[in-house]
Amino acid sequence: MAMKKAAIIMGSDSDLPVVEKAFSVFEEFGVPYEVHVYSAHRTPAEAREFVTGARENGFGVIIAAAGKAAHLAGAMAAGTTLPVIGIPVKSSTLDGLDALLSTVQMPTGIPVATVAIDGAANAALLAVQMLSIENKELAEKLDASRAKAAEKVLAANRALEEKYNH
Repeated sequence: MAMKKAAIIMGSDSDLPVVEKAFSVFEEFGVPYEVHVYSAHRTPAEAREFVTGARENGFGVIIAAAGKAAHLAGAMAAGTTLPVIGIPVKSSTLDGLDALLSTVQMPTGIPVATVAIDGAANAALLAVQMLSIENKELAEKLDASRAKAAEKVLAANRALEEKYNH
């Protein structure tokens, strides 16, 4: 069985510098992904068409990044039962708090998992974890990545202990 794809949807191409952090995570884990620009407000028909066909088109998870009113993740979640992860994008007006609240405050029955403001790397990691539920190889890669991260912290600890603990 082929690995399911991840979709990364941006409300605007100005969100690209934020979502690019997800690309490297997917590439590190070998997860296929597609990137699209659809706006919940400016292209609602196209956004709905994409999301309603996402499962049939081989997607297993959708990441939606948007700033300001940030209704994209909710609009995506309303059109599918695939898991949707929202990335609130920091804007110049309210430092992303508006996007965070718009993304996280979903009504009962239409959940959106929400990561930190501009948290694209964690969104991708969460997507990889979701896809690993049915993919043992992906789960093993995640375990190895966590072990590598732990070893890095422990190495830093050893170096500090040697330098400062007499």
